[in-house]
Amino acid sequence: MTARACPVCRKPVVEEFRPFCSRRCSDVDLGRWLKGAYVIPAGPSPEGEAENGADSGD
Repeated sequence: MTARACPVCRKPVVEEFRPFCSRRCSDVDLGRWLKGAYVIPAGPSPEGEAENGADSGD
């Protein structure tokens, strides 16, 4: 099994905080998500599809 690195600071992962090395790095990552630093890109919606992804049902 290969040693994993913390995605925040690159230190070895601690099982208790996996995939991070500490509570601090876990909190840093959560803060990045909450501030919008991580974004999952979405492509344009297909023509004719409702903007919210639901059918209007009329």
